[in-house]
This record gives sequence, C-alpha cells and structure tokens, in this order.
Amino acid sequence: MKRATLALAAVIGLWLAGPLSGCAPVIESHGYAPDEALLADVAVGQDTRGSVRRKIGRPGTTGLLGDQGWYYVSTKIEKYTYHEPKVIDRRVVAIEFDNNEVVSSINSYGLENGRVIDLQTRTTPTHGRQLTILQQLLGNLGKIGAEDLVE
Repeated sequence: MKRATLALAAVIGLWLAGPLSGCAPVIESHGYAPDEALLADVAVGQDTRGSVRRKIGRPGTTGLLGDQGWYYVSTKIEKYTYHEPKVIDRRVVAIEFDNNEVVSSINSYGLENGRVIDLQTRTTPTHGRQLTILQQLLGNLGKIGAEDLVE
C-alpha cells in the first residue's frame, strides 16, 4: 500500500511540475557593455581608440556622423511563456573621442535615463474605389487578350 501511495504521489508531482516549470522566466542577454571595473582602466585625455579597443574591446555601434563616438549596448529581456517580453535592464556606455582620437568623455546610461516614445502610426487615406481582392481578380478577366501576353 505504501508503494502505491508513493507512486501515485510521484506521478501527481511530475504532472504538476510540467506546467509549473513553464512559469519560470527565461532571461535573454543581448549585446555587450563593459562593467565599471573595465571602464575605470580607461583614462579621459590619455587613452586613444587603439588602447580602448585593447582594454575593453570593439564597440557594437559607432557614431553616424563623423565617427566621434563608440557605443556599447547590452540588454536583458525577461520572457514568460504567454506574456509580452519585458526589458529588465539596459546599459549604454558612450565613449567620445576628440579630433586627435583621444578619449574626451565616458558616459553610462541605464533604463532610468531612457524615455518611452509613443509612435503614431497614422496613415494617409487614399481616395477612389476600394476594391476587394475578389473584385480585383474578377474585374480583369475580360480585359486581358492574347495580344497583351505576346510582345
């Protein structure tokens, strides 16, 4: 009797553990941003692009105009099974260079420094007839002749 009860408890435990294991979040990490210990090795006014590359690595992104800055971006995203993914951490390290390619500033930004931008997806209305796909297909049946197919 004890073995049957133990076996039943094990089966019920496995049956409950399956769905509950899907409730644990999955954490995904994207990108690379150096930590504060590595950034402490970079000296403003002394290090150059080459020394920064050797000390902390190449950046993920560079400046668009004039290549004056290097940007390291890392993001952690938490995903639950049936929920929308949520960004739980983001770090952006911006290293700026002067005209002599010497580090002029080092700045770190996090989620608290970001802003949520509400994008408006307005569309321009088109004037004229609104045809369904079926009307478009059937409307061209009698309009195509053999001379239209041969060039």
